[in-house]
Amino acid sequence: MFVQVCLYFYCKCLWRCLKFVVRKLTGQCELQRICYNTKPGAARTMKIEASLKGSKSKRLQTSVSVHPDAIEKTIDDIMELKRINPDINPQLGVSLQACLLQIVGYRNLIAEVEKLRREPYDSENPQHEEMLLKLWKCLKPNSPLKARISKQWCEIGFQGDDPKTDFRGMGLLGLYNLVYFAEWDTEIAQQVLSDSLHPKYRELTKKELSQLSKAEWEKKKFDKAIGYSFAIVGINITDLAYNLLVSGALKTHFYNVAPEAPTLTHFQQTFCYLMHEFHKFWIEEDPLDIMEFNRVREKFHKQILKQLQNPEMALCPHFAASESLINM
Repeated sequence: MFVQVCLYFYCKCLWRCLKFVVRKLTGQCELQRICYNTKPGAARTMKIEASLKGSKSKRLQTSVSVHPDAIEKTIDDIMELKRINPDINPQLGVSLQACLLQIVGYRNLIAEVEKLRREPYDSENPQHEEMLLKLWKCLKPNSPLKARISKQWCEIGFQGDDPKTDFRGMGLLGLYNLVYFAEWDTEIAQQVLSDSLHPKYRELTKKELSQLSKAEWEKKKFDKAIGYSFAIVGINITDLAYNLLVSGALKTHFYNVAPEAPTLTHFQQTFCYLMHEFHKFWIEEDPLDIMEFNRVREKFHKQILKQLQNPEMALCPHFAASESLINM
């Protein structure tokens, strides 16, 4: 333990000495070098964030958690602290401001999402009830709901006759995401719902068919494809999206698609992408039964995490709801 502590401080001191030498040689601080040598997006913003958090200056460390209204003043403070003339380096202030808007916005998005997750569904709240009924109307426009408490809810993937009990894990966040998906990507949402109720096998390639034995082929013909509960899976994918957000994994995506602060709409658009991709992944995995759900979900989670390790990555779904975001 003592050796590890010594090694940590040795590396820290060595790194600061190296930064000092590079600054003397280039005439630029680390923030300048990052902004001038790294293109806009996740690569630049994440380096700026790491540099500010790792600074020995408390003013720089706290700059990543200021109020959005204080960002301009914070940029002025950074320029002053680093002795950078804004008249000579006008683009630096613009670049730093864009990065800080994303960094601070991500933190605020976590707080907003967490607030929704902690708010329980209340059947006595008219707004909550209105959203729930909107979900039904968007997914089943030609099938009127006969009663608020009804077995019909199972038709869109809830477990019982009253959906409120299914929102316990994710609170209102699960409902918000499902309604967004159903309202803004109605055609896709309805198709995913239909496929979940009437699952079909994916078409096998000629190569895969040639590799099947006669016994496997006979079994395949009589096996039944496995579906899933649309709403329950939507709440589960909300949990997956929430964990990606809180862990910081979604920084890569949001810093690449949101030119300023990422918003709740960006998060919901990401949910749409994950929901659609999971549906395709489920079909591709061809599970034996619903008991394999956790295995398939974990495998899907790892695949998304791997994609997000690429600093160039942006989860850009081809959805109507995301077109305005992709073009920002």
